[in-house]
Amino acid sequence: MAASIDLTLDSTDAQVLAAFWKTALGYVDEPPPAPFATREEWLAQFDLPEDDVADDGAWLCDPDAVGPRLSILNVPEPKTAKNRLHIDIRVPGHGSPDEWWARIRAESERLVKAGGSVLEEVDGHHVVMADPEGNEFCVAAASA
Repeated sequence: MAASIDLTLDSTDAQVLAAFWKTALGYVDEPPPAPFATREEWLAQFDLPEDDVADDGAWLCDPDAVGPRLSILNVPEPKTAKNRLHIDIRVPGHGSPDEWWARIRAESERLVKAGGSVLEEVDGHHVVMADPEGNEFCVAAASA
């Protein structure tokens, strides 16, 4: 059996980044682990500094339980270099390469409206983008 993975993004504003990635991936806020009713209750079990609050992090999940969980945690330092790991968003659908490219472009435009930015278009293949904090990701066609 393969291991499951979670992805964690460092952030300066976890709530802003969470809103973007929920839009980008169709994810939802993950409920706190049982038996806790809230993230605040869950966090209270740890010996965290007084200024650590639930809004310093966000926990997202795929509502269909297919994709990995995504944790977004506030850190004091800003992003300073290119990601060593990035997310690829795969746009579904069939058709010709021109139809794939149109769907990729439409998705990248939707994500720009959500707060992302286009860094580079590799014509006909994928679009390199950045989320609101500069984390790179790509938009490409799903495998046929």
